[in-house]
Amino acid sequence: MHDKERGAAGGARIRYVTPRNAGAMRPESKDVSMSAINATQGLWLGLDTGGTFTDAVLLAERRVIASAKALTTPWDLALGIGEAIRAVLALLPADAGRQDVSLVSVSTTLATNAVVENRFSPVCTLLIGFDDAMVERSGLQRPGGGGLIVRIQGGHGATGEEASALDEAAVTRAVAAHEARVEAFAVAANFSVRNPAHELRARKLIRELTPKPVTCAHELSSKLDAPRRALTAALNARLTPQIRHLIEALSRVVADEAIDAPLMIVKGDGSLMKAQIALEYPVETILSGPAASVVGAGFLTGLADFVVADMGGTTTDIAVVSGGRPVISGEGALVGAWRTMVEAVDVRTSGLGGDSEVHLDRQHRLCVGPRKAMPLSLLAHTHPAALARLKSIAELERLPPYPAQFAFRNPGRSLPVHVSPLERRVWDAMEVQPRPVAELVRSGAGLEALRRLADAGLATVAAFTPSDAMHVLGRQQGWCREAAEYGARILATEERNARAARAAESPQAICERTFEHVVRATGRALLAAALAHDPKLEARGRGWGELGDRLIEDTVAGRPFSKLLQATLGLARPLIAIGAPVGAYYPEVARRLGAALSIPPHAAVCNAVGAVAGVVSQTVEILVNQPTFQVFRVHDPAGSRDYPDAEPALEHAKRAAAELALAAARRAGAADPHVQTSVTEKRAHVGPGADYLAEAVARSTATGRPLAGHSAARGTESRDIA
Repeated sequence: MHDKERGAAGGARIRYVTPRNAGAMRPESKDVSMSAINATQGLWLGLDTGGTFTDAVLLAERRVIASAKALTTPWDLALGIGEAIRAVLALLPADAGRQDVSLVSVSTTLATNAVVENRFSPVCTLLIGFDDAMVERSGLQRPGGGGLIVRIQGGHGATGEEASALDEAAVTRAVAAHEARVEAFAVAANFSVRNPAHELRARKLIRELTPKPVTCAHELSSKLDAPRRALTAALNARLTPQIRHLIEALSRVVADEAIDAPLMIVKGDGSLMKAQIALEYPVETILSGPAASVVGAGFLTGLADFVVADMGGTTTDIAVVSGGRPVISGEGALVGAWRTMVEAVDVRTSGLGGDSEVHLDRQHRLCVGPRKAMPLSLLAHTHPAALARLKSIAELERLPPYPAQFAFRNPGRSLPVHVSPLERRVWDAMEVQPRPVAELVRSGAGLEALRRLADAGLATVAAFTPSDAMHVLGRQQGWCREAAEYGARILATEERNARAARAAESPQAICERTFEHVVRATGRALLAAALAHDPKLEARGRGWGELGDRLIEDTVAGRPFSKLLQATLGLARPLIAIGAPVGAYYPEVARRLGAALSIPPHAAVCNAVGAVAGVVSQTVEILVNQPTFQVFRVHDPAGSRDYPDAEPALEHAKRAAAELALAAARRAGAADPHVQTSVTEKRAHVGPGADYLAEAVARSTATGRPLAGHSAARGTESRDIA
């Protein structure tokens, strides 16, 4: 491992490290005494596994005292995580050490990426009381949906009454027929949120026959919509084995580093839960990374109302925070083609990152994204021999196909059995050392096969990116600037040849155009997110007319709208920009949008900060309705109960919701949680001044700081946990 130290603003010490098997790492530390650590519950270690970097931070007294970056190793996430942990621990003062770490928390893109890329484990989904239309609407029969699907007689009605007896023999037959072919089971029953008895009974029967995990749909959402609950349950089951592998790898890394602390995972709404709970509900970690960035932004700035933009290597994620709480998607998290019922931060994502591929489209226009590539500057930094190949290509007058693209096999990966013959040929042509793509593929179909291998984590493709452009312009350092300049020169020559121009632009001009493209695209994305979150403007739909579109384009381009009219469009809230690349772009973006910009300290590791700065929060809803006149039914998971009057029914619902929320929060890892309960009523009007209670929902949310300490790591739990 090679390292060097430099002075930094504010007296911080920065050390640049090249770790084993990973690449560049940038730790930062601030002086901290052991007394400060002892004044708290010890050190809290936050981790974030992003598409390009794995970040690590240490918090003491609710402030960041050290941070580090390692290149993410997608073929084995534990490698990059281990390097980041070791680097950040190396920055501790002499009188502190890993024995002082009392909490480890991680945000991860594993579930999100698996859903987007349809990389699932095989499961069997049991649908109880579903008809043909419900199965069709669920989407479970689409590729990558519910795996094996078995329909079972049973289910309940809207009031919680049994509609048909559960066919227990059919459940047993389904397990016997499919258990050997799947890794998990999902169970979804019609109206299970009104009465979960059939889901619970089916789960008990399955567990008597197999140790494989079982997901019940009613435990993931209390909202009506059985088809979407079934889809969410199926996705949860399909993610369970993958999350288990991640948590096992994390646990090994933590143990290898002699850290004795509880391990927590960030949920899609920004709250935390124990890793053991994530094993049961992995679907709740969808959008974990963007949620951590929102929490981290609020923590680092202290602001309560803002727009946050997280620019990473692959995407830019934009969210809105009001009153200190992120806006939650009312329809459930939408990831890829799947609309789940998981409560998650409402994030607007665009395929625009520091490592987005810069290329020419079919009209020979410069484009950025949406595909991700390894920057050429990073390629030459980690594989120095690639620099000579890149230089030789840059000196050619006639360029080969895909001139600025290289590819190599990811270490330790082998080709799956079920791949196409073309994918196998491309794989066989690749090596662990980078080769020009022109030597690996001969057609567009071959290029697509290579990209599929890269999407599956089997290979890495390198190309010219905005990060390379910033190296050329001197606005980013750390990797090989010479390789970036060769890449810009190749792109300029490629554009000249495509347009039959007399001379190519300079590398600097290509890089300035790349910068301008990123700034404008970022401005459009921010304005679109702000407009989508404004209820007054949302009703107008997507069409803003010719003048509106022109105003947006002039705003993001920094041009005046008219010589005679003054018209401006900008953000009315502060803009918090986080992520490693934001310093290069967002000052200009904010200037054009007239926004107050905050790039907080530690913005480059904000997701890791958010991973450990969040709280544990669990919400439970209990429904009260009136199935018949003056019969008020409480749909308690422990069993429905009827009352002749509304008041005792509502008291029962509030008490049950609060107790269940507190128990769930303690089980998820909260220390001394507090609970807030509200009741939402729907009343039916029967005449002037006369109405009655038709339905009510008691909603309790229990919140607390995560339980830290060595005893918590060894599984000591509250006496109230069921």
